[in-house]
This record gives sequence, C-alpha cells and structure tokens, in this order.
Amino acid sequence: MKKIKKIMNKKILIKVLKRTSLILFTVIALFIGQASNVFATEDPLTVINNLSTFIFGVIKAIGMILLGWGIVQVGLALKSHDASQRANGFLTVAGGIIITFSKQILDLITGG
Repeated sequence: MKKIKKIMNKKILIKVLKRTSLILFTVIALFIGQASNVFATEDPLTVINNLSTFIFGVIKAIGMILLGWGIVQVGLALKSHDASQRANGFLTVAGGIIITFSKQILDLITGG
C-alpha cells in the first residue's frame, strides 16, 4: 500500500512539475516576445494613410470578385433565358462596379 502511495505521489509530482515548467516557459516566451523593438514612423498620418490604402485595396478586391461573379450570372442568364437571374446579374455587376471604384467615388464627393 505504501508503495502504491509513493508511485502515485511521484506521478502527481511529475505532473505538477511538467505543468509548472510549461507555464514558466510560456511566461518567459511572452516576456521575450514582448520585448522587441517597435519601429514607428515619425508622422502618424503616414500610418493612417497606409491603413486606409490597405483597407481600400481589400474593398477593391471584393468589388472585383463581385463584378466577376455578376458577369458570370449575366452570361448564365443569357444562356438559359432567365429574366430574374439576368436582373440579379446586372445588379451584381452594378454593385461590383460601385464597390470597386468606391475610393474614387468618395474622392470625387469629398473633393480630395
């Protein structure tokens, strides 16, 4: 009985040591990872402009995908002579064009 308790105590001790070492390793890795240098620009507007350019690039890509899908829908509708699918295709093409050129449209509206 005492041998079983010793074995169980050793297993528990090993388990606790493994968890403790894993937690310690994780904390050390986080400290090292957070201690890196950050190279910021002097002008904060440059960062905002770069973020704006990136976001409008993503929006433009989504608009191009919608535009392509709309063209496919119109083509399929013309082939099958389906009027409702044709209308949906033209609406998707129009929405894709508007989304693709949203930055230019906003620049024209705001005068920027």
